[in-house]
Amino acid sequence: MSAAEEILDVVDEHDRVIGRAPRGEVYARGLIHRCVFVRVRDAEGRVFVHRRTPTKLVFPSRYDMFVGGVVGAGESYDEAALREAEEELGVSGLPRPEPVLRFLYDSEGVAGKWWSAVYEVRCELPVDPQVEEVAWHGFLTDGELAERLGSWDWVPDGLAAYERLRALEAGGGPRPGRSADR
Repeated sequence: MSAAEEILDVVDEHDRVIGRAPRGEVYARGLIHRCVFVRVRDAEGRVFVHRRTPTKLVFPSRYDMFVGGVVGAGESYDEAALREAEEELGVSGLPRPEPVLRFLYDSEGVAGKWWSAVYEVRCELPVDPQVEEVAWHGFLTDGELAERLGSWDWVPDGLAAYERLRALEAGGGPRPGRSADR
């Protein structure tokens, strides 16, 4: 099955399931769906950063400071976060990612809106990223990541998640999994 044929839950503005449709149709019609973003840190506390492959349906060849993807039909955010992190990192036995916040992202016409659940996990396993998903990867310190924010072409939804996560960390806001954006 191709990525465009994957069945997703379609949700409303309150994140309630209202139907199901293939991913390609969800994107084409701009239907609201669900995604997960997992910030991965290594044993030294550095952040996993990667460049997406040019074959990705949304935001090809852009950099991202999260691994993740769409939540499949009938799948929970927690299940999708672990599945996506293990798939993209090419690992097995990863600790369960911890939920941090959730918000509704509007891609302004690229592929509609999606509920975005942000997670964190520490990966002390050697990574072997999925070549279909990851064209380049590295672990960057927070400072190195911040230095590249203005010069690399980042995925806009990941950048929005990163900014919300940084604001939450700076303000000591509600955690885990709770946010005023919810």
